[in-house]
Amino acid sequence: MKEIDLTLQPIGIIHSPYQTAEEAPYQGRFSKEAAELEIYPEFAAGLKDVETATHLIVLYWCRLAPRDILQTRTPWGPEIRGVFACHSPSRPNPIAICMVDLLEARGNRLLVRGVDAVDGSPLIDIKPYSSDLDSVLGARIGWFEKRIEGGCSSGARRISTSVRKMSRKRKSRRYMWVRWG
Repeated sequence: MKEIDLTLQPIGIIHSPYQTAEEAPYQGRFSKEAAELEIYPEFAAGLKDVETATHLIVLYWCRLAPRDILQTRTPWGPEIRGVFACHSPSRPNPIAICMVDLLEARGNRLLVRGVDAVDGSPLIDIKPYSSDLDSVLGARIGWFEKRIEGGCSSGARRISTSVRKMSRKRKSRRYMWVRWG
């Protein structure tokens, strides 16, 4: 097999209110906290027209996450899941994704809501989010669906209630909410 040169270069840094992983929410989508995405000057030209988006896909590096874990417990229950079947930050390549609300764009800084990154996390990429392009009607995670139907751990109860409410609300608009977190 041919060698692949895989080099990630951060395009910026995330300034969030979370100083530790324990302070960060399990799913940023349900957070009301604002955060700032600072884009390094050499990449600022890539922000042209970003202010026309209402939501963004943010990819970042979970710099505090262990990279040697392949199975873990989720906040949704005591069962052990493979890291590729859940949204755990602990994984061989701790790349995280979150969908955020774009609140304001000013120069090379974006004010957003919905980040679950620890302050100082390297920003890998930003893309505009479109419900027409980026959502999949009927997408689901089987074990997660069962967890919501059967109840969940106390730490995740508030979030699962929000998931159910969002799902019902959006089903009535003829599209499904896709849990990404």
